[in-house]
Formats: sequence, C-alpha cells, structure tokens
Amino acid sequence: MRRTAPEGRGPVSYGPPAPEPGLPVLPGLAAILAAAADRSAVEPPGGGPVLREAASGYWWRRGLRTHAEDVVAAPGARPLLLALIAAHGGDILMPRPCPAWWTPQARLLGRPAYHVPTPAECGGVPDPYALLETVRRVRAEGGHPRLLLLSVADDPTATVAPPELVREACEAAVAEGLHIISDETWRDTLHRRADTVLVSPAEMCPDDVTVLHDLAAALTPPAWPCAVARFPPTGPDRADRYTDPRARTLDVLTALGAFVAGPIAPAAAHALDEPEDVTVRAARAATLHGHVAAAVHRTVLTAGGLARPPQAGRHLYADLGPLRAGLAARGVTDSMELENHLGRRLGTPVPGGHRFGDELGALRVQFDTGAFLGADEEERTESLASADPVRLPHVARALSAFGAALEELR
Repeated sequence: MRRTAPEGRGPVSYGPPAPEPGLPVLPGLAAILAAAADRSAVEPPGGGPVLREAASGYWWRRGLRTHAEDVVAAPGARPLLLALIAAHGGDILMPRPCPAWWTPQARLLGRPAYHVPTPAECGGVPDPYALLETVRRVRAEGGHPRLLLLSVADDPTATVAPPELVREACEAAVAEGLHIISDETWRDTLHRRADTVLVSPAEMCPDDVTVLHDLAAALTPPAWPCAVARFPPTGPDRADRYTDPRARTLDVLTALGAFVAGPIAPAAAHALDEPEDVTVRAARAATLHGHVAAAVHRTVLTAGGLARPPQAGRHLYADLGPLRAGLAARGVTDSMELENHLGRRLGTPVPGGHRFGDELGALRVQFDTGAFLGADEEERTESLASADPVRLPHVARALSAFGAALEELR
C-alpha cells in the first residue's frame, strides 16, 4: 500500500486527508487548464457566469431546476461550507459519524454543533426520531437549532441513504424550522448505479435545502479546488438581499478572499458540462473503487470486523470492536491509538472514528481504497483499465498485506 502522508508529520493532525482517486489527470482537462494558464485574474466572487451556468446545467440534468443566479462557486468545499454556515444563524445538527471536515467549520465560527445518531442501515442522514429528540433537548437547554447538515451519499460510511429515510428526516427537520445543507459531493461515485437509488433532499423540500458539491470527488483532480452550491430558487428569503443566504454567502467568501482561480475555472466548467471523456472516466473510477471497496469489505469481515457494504465513494468505514481483545494486547484501546497503530502498520493514513464525530472508545477507522490501486501512475492506470482489478498482482498484494495486518489483531 502506498504512503500518502508526507514524511515527518507528527502523530496529531487537525484532520485526515480526504480519500484520493489515485488516478492520472484526464488529458482533456489538463489541456484546458494549460490553455488558461495565462489568466492572471481570479473569478469574481461566487464564480463567473460560464462556471455558474455549467453548474446549473449539472443540476438540471439531475432533476433540480437551477439557474446561474442560484449558484455560488468557491475554491473548495471547506471555505464554501464555512460561508454557508456563517450565512445561517443558530446551532448546527449533523449525523454521527459525519465527514471529518464538517465540525471544524462550526468550531471556527464558534457555533455549537450537535451530533445525531444515524439508523443501522446507513450513515449520512440522522434517524428522524433521534433528530426530533435532539432538537427538543437543545431547545430545552436554551439552544437555537437552525441548520442540519447531511450527506445522502455519505462520507465516511460510503453508504447511500434510502429515499424513504431521506424524506422522513427532511420532513422532520423542516417541521422544526431547520434549513438543510445537503453535501452531495459523492453522488457521482456510486459503485453500482443501476442498483442504487439516490434522491436529493432538494427534490423533496425544494425551498429548504442548499446543495453542496465538491468537484474533486469525481469530476476534477483534488489539486484543482472548486466547489459549487445550489440555493433554493424560490426560497422565501431570496426577496430581501439582507436576509438572502446566497448574498450573505457571497459576502463571507469575499471577506475570505475565497475566489476560484482563473485557470481552474474553465476546466471546472468543462467538467461540469460532463462531456463524454469526463463521464466515462467518472464511471470507470467509481466501478474501480467499488471493486476494491468490496474486496476490502470482505477482508474486514473475514478478520472479524464489521462494516456496512460500501455503495459510493473511495473508502470503507470499519468497526474493529470485535477485535478489541487482540487490540488491547497491543496497547490499542481507543480510535486514536487504533489510527496510529494501523497507520504505522499499513504505511498509509488510517483516520480513526474520533475524526468523524464517533466516540473515542469505539474502535472504528476509515480505509482509503485509493491506497490499493498501485504505487505509481502506470499501475494505477492499469487498475483503471482492468475489468477485474482485484486480480491484478499489485492490487492483490496490497489486499493480502492489508488482510495480514488485520489478522494480526485477532
């Protein structure tokens, strides 16, 4: 397994690296970026008209009525989420576990954040009854819950929430006066598109949902930061500029100087237009990571661990609680120690569940499937082209080493 963490880093970091695709840049995108390399100016706040039109088309094709004036672009999902949270007042609710980078955004703004349990079948969306109880408890303690963050195609659990659960959770949130931010970064990474139904909360509650999408998940390389947000076209607050969440988001992005780089904008717009080379690569990459994630899932279960079957993304969230006795014999008693132990043993970052809002005592970790695709660009390209990548020698060796590391813990 290839090392993705820089040498010399300490044992404590402010957040784990995001799962990387581990694949070469598409030549067509690289050519567009190169052609725009002489653009010295940044995009205007929220993105230029070409980029925003491309984003609106992206959502139109997914059944969400969107116009350029409903879209805001930023250099990555983190500054965009920070601006979205700042544009809405009140306390924040989010599922447990949740993406590792969500909670720090709330902390930076000094906003109270409360984690809500998820149902047994999936992550990313809170259990509706637990959500209502959490809202009641927060209000009883003097809090002001106003915002719910969720992800239908979830990081960290790699699951896709069933439409009926999404509807129940969204209806409960709207009934309690919560605005919803739906992080749909991973929606284009479904492992088996024909067998998986993904429904956006914005389809169910169009006036109460802002959609966030980070292009780095499937459309552009992570080194080219660009993310877009879709605001409710008919939201009741949009009539007043001083209470319009989009206008307030633009104010925050402007204050942060968070503008999309000029050379990146045309490449991002091209990717959002979804030409054939981009869609074919995205589909092949999703299938590749699906094959590897399924193999990693089988390995975890064989070793005695637990994990939900992965459905999207480039990772697997595993519960090694059943191996607690073997881990304790090695001095591992919580997820922080488990992160350090497996990170050293596997030679690649293995973030513990505490990074995602889980209890420190729960022995849960996230495995990045990109670490199994090969040690160099040639091997990773071979993995992408293979109909059965887990049988390739370099992938099989990585999976074997991974299985041996887990078997040691029994």
